[in-house]
Amino acid sequence: MISNDPIIEKTILFAADLDDGQQVNDNLDELEELVKTAGAVVVGRLIQKKERIDNATYLGSGKVEELALLVEELGATTIVCDDELSPMQLTNLGQAISANVLDRTMVILDIFAGRANTREGKIQVELAQLKYRSSRLIGMRSSMSRLGGGIGTRGPGEKKLEIDRRLIRDRIAQLNRELEDVKQHRDTMRKQRMEGKLPIVSIVGYTNAGKSTLLNHLTDAGVLEEDKLFATLDPTSRNLKLNSGQEIIITDTVGFIKKLPHHLINAFRSTLEEAKYADVILHVVDVSNPHADEQILVVYETLRSLGVNDKPIVTAMNKIDKVDDIPIIKDLSADIVVSISAKKELGFEHLSDALTEIINKTRKYIEQLIPYTDAGIISRIHKSGTILEEDYREDGIFIRAYVDASIGID
Repeated sequence: MISNDPIIEKTILFAADLDDGQQVNDNLDELEELVKTAGAVVVGRLIQKKERIDNATYLGSGKVEELALLVEELGATTIVCDDELSPMQLTNLGQAISANVLDRTMVILDIFAGRANTREGKIQVELAQLKYRSSRLIGMRSSMSRLGGGIGTRGPGEKKLEIDRRLIRDRIAQLNRELEDVKQHRDTMRKQRMEGKLPIVSIVGYTNAGKSTLLNHLTDAGVLEEDKLFATLDPTSRNLKLNSGQEIIITDTVGFIKKLPHHLINAFRSTLEEAKYADVILHVVDVSNPHADEQILVVYETLRSLGVNDKPIVTAMNKIDKVDDIPIIKDLSADIVVSISAKKELGFEHLSDALTEIINKTRKYIEQLIPYTDAGIISRIHKSGTILEEDYREDGIFIRAYVDASIGID
């Protein structure tokens, strides 16, 4: 009987340790989660302590032989390097070891290929894959043209490796044109949101920090929630009314990660730049993760690379339901820090108050009597501002409020 079950690739992870040992183990732990998310299983790992990377084979010749024996012993079909491999390293390792050779970037690209649902997301992923793989075609044909159910097989990977570089360049040019059309549409939608005068809050954070869960529980957005890296890829925007009555637009973004491939940053720049045009950044941190401090740094480094600077930041220390005692984690870049559980909806009042406070700091405070003939302006303030007091008097409506300058009240 012929089985139609997908082939699960057995994978061995490998890395060079240029430091003190702990960092490389932490990186391989995360790489293992990436590989699992991509649909493969990790059966082993190999680390070599080195002063510098071998330009020809990444690892030293002795360790390459050891890795080849480990592949044979464990029946592995794929080896994955935690660092980005050069075309020469990919070629030489592929010749020395009877296994599919991938690196961290390829795994992330494969995950993105499986998670993109919108037209824009699919274009961006294919563009990133082609740009990355076009420079690595030599020596990769035998290893990357294999079909299977594991990693390194989705998207344009195998189907594009049989065409020459000229066709790939043509395809990249076509995708860039399509992406420009989509980008113009996104820019139009973004402009309409900004002209709507509602404050825009952009959710950012390390992958799997709970951003989608938070968006769902705040707005019933219906975004996929999974305990996996990059569970969602395409951004979602929803309206949300805060406890103060202030309405905002809240937007999710793709999760950040260490060593995020620059091809993806470039391809997803228009999506990631949602944070650049936001009024407030809502930074979600997983306090149950032992590497939360390091993840906070990665998020801010990625924001800086996107040109997101000088934005007011509310940091939500998430998943407090998963820890007995909330660890002392500092975010010195945040204006306000609150503790929440998105899943259990704990701390949402504090989060709402924090967002109101930070938004009000960007607004103008007024105490004014509005004539009844101009009463329509009150509804605009209710929608795009925060009214602290509203008193209906004989000669008009007295208000104390925080308002957007565009409302036109002096």
